[in-house]
Amino acid sequence: MSIITFSVLSFLAFVLLYGTFFIVKQQSAASVERFGKFVGVRHSGLQLKIPIIDRVAGRVSLRIQQLDVVVETKTKDDVFVKMKVSVQYKVIKDKVYDAFYKLDYPQDQITSYVFDVVRAEVPKMILDDVFEKKDDVAIAVKTELNDAMVNYGFDIIKTLVTDIDPDAQVKDSMNRINASEREKVAAQFEGDAQRILIVERAKAEAESKRLQGQGIADQRREIARGLEDSVKVLNGVNINSQEASALIVVTQHYDTLQSVGSASNSNLILMPNSPQAGSEMLNNMVASFTASNQIGEAMKKQREEDARSKKND
Repeated sequence: MSIITFSVLSFLAFVLLYGTFFIVKQQSAASVERFGKFVGVRHSGLQLKIPIIDRVAGRVSLRIQQLDVVVETKTKDDVFVKMKVSVQYKVIKDKVYDAFYKLDYPQDQITSYVFDVVRAEVPKMILDDVFEKKDDVAIAVKTELNDAMVNYGFDIIKTLVTDIDPDAQVKDSMNRINASEREKVAAQFEGDAQRILIVERAKAEAESKRLQGQGIADQRREIARGLEDSVKVLNGVNINSQEASALIVVTQHYDTLQSVGSASNSNLILMPNSPQAGSEMLNNMVASFTASNQIGEAMKKQREEDARSKKND
């Protein structure tokens, strides 16, 4: 056997060996065809096929994959929003044939269904409901995709609405509305605080006035008691009530003058302030008390006479 013949045979053996064995990675599957016809699916591990006759037509990943779809649509209140929907899916292990042969571009098919469902659901909602009910949109997308894609060998694991992006002007308006609402609440709290403060101040002032009035009343009561005691003392030395009252008034007058004079920065002038003022004041007060008593006695007698005349009539 020549060297050339040996080389040719070695090459053919290598080709046959290389074409017989192939490896399929973990979490993947390979589709094997024979003369263009599907003959089976090979899963992870070392696999065999007939060299030259069989070939690996393609491989499919069995891992969970994610497809992000951005859909622009309009809400019920005519606001345009962009929604980002994340679809998590995988190829069903028992339906590798359907996933490999029925769809050329499964991601395009999934995207079309997402667009269809989102644009059917969102226009039924106002913008605020879109944010509140985004899970309902995600569930609707998942339900529609499951019903459609299971026939193509795909299982929809989960769908998520991961972003809702309204128009920039709409977002600015929403921020202004939110800021206005917060300022309104802050103003209400501030008003309540001011009202409570005013009420408490009024209560404190009323209490202060009450205590001040009570103090003045107590002071005057004690002054009256002192005057009463003074009159009793003066009556004990044969000075009648009128003279005693006049004497007390004059004494208070001079006490006032003394207190005013003791103040270094006082510029108050009391009228009258002549040396004879005290005696004149005393005489005038005694005369006025006497006249007042006489008038009172006369009025008392007149009332008694009127009562007797009415009784006789």
